[in-house]
Amino acid sequence: MIRIENISKRFGSFDLNNISLEISEGEYIVLLGDSGSGKSVLLEILAGLIKPDQGAIFLNDRNLTDEPISSRPFGMVFQDLALFPHLTVRENLAFPLRCRSMTKVEISNRISELSEKLEITNIVDRYPDGLSGGEKQRVALARTLATEPACLLLDEPLSALDTRIRKEIKSVLRTLNRSGQTIIHVTHDYQEAISLASRIGIMEKGNLIQFGPALEVLMNPVSPFIASFTGIRNFIPVTLLRDKEDGRIKAWTENNIPLNFDTEKVHGKGYLVVPMDAVFLSKEPVATSAANQLFGTITDIIPAPHGFEVVMDVGFSLYSLLTSEGISRLSIKTGDQVYASFKASALRYINL
Repeated sequence: MIRIENISKRFGSFDLNNISLEISEGEYIVLLGDSGSGKSVLLEILAGLIKPDQGAIFLNDRNLTDEPISSRPFGMVFQDLALFPHLTVRENLAFPLRCRSMTKVEISNRISELSEKLEITNIVDRYPDGLSGGEKQRVALARTLATEPACLLLDEPLSALDTRIRKEIKSVLRTLNRSGQTIIHVTHDYQEAISLASRIGIMEKGNLIQFGPALEVLMNPVSPFIASFTGIRNFIPVTLLRDKEDGRIKAWTENNIPLNFDTEKVHGKGYLVVPMDAVFLSKEPVATSAANQLFGTITDIIPAPHGFEVVMDVGFSLYSLLTSEGISRLSIKTGDQVYASFKASALRYINL
């Protein structure tokens, strides 16, 4: 187990603030955040490239905080990969092994093993300049794995790759993790995080603001920043109050629009999450089992990976996700007035 205890570091006006994590053997942890959030700084502290101002790092009961890079059982793959251009792939893989005084036979056997594992046996005698982006990434991973690190540290490993190669390297990383390799991976791409992580940590301005299973972070963001970062569009601040007319507890928006949802709570402040694909649009009011029906104006229609995001002003901004067919069928455009309906059971309430 890796324990990160109250790690802090100041760089001018930037502070990494009391970061604590426990990572079990074989986990795939993704640290997610915008540029400047501190995620790469934390990774470099783990690797030993930066000394923290306070806090400690443990691998099981071994305190690594003051150990040099060379003796830490961690392997880091940098964003620029840092392959030696004047060495062949085979020589790149051999370099860290020679530093450990392994025999020629041991080095040869280890290179063969790594080449097969990372599927690079056909390029071991080539130089990095003649390799594709995906091949370079595989070589960088193989070289880092050569010394059998307890944990693999990845700094934005997919950011410079095209879509096809990114998918290929994701598959490699999942295979490594399934074989038992512990991985800590830094990225700003939420889709990347969701497709790989067992747990996700969200960082903002030097703080770890949420950490948990990937699906939990997706379904239960604890702040508007996380909701926005994870692609949740409808994250509505509300206050729970009893409706004087029907006696039901409802969520009231900041401009006093009541929203029906299923709850046992009777008071409080928080946020309602409305899934975009749960918001149904129509040009006329329709008889529906949906407990919420709002009327508003379309302010934007934005292309999205799986259709279009339709943005409406219904007293607050509300997003709906429609397919191309849905847009055509409704024949809607910016400026049109529409009814937006969604069921009470589709809403999630997050308490402050």
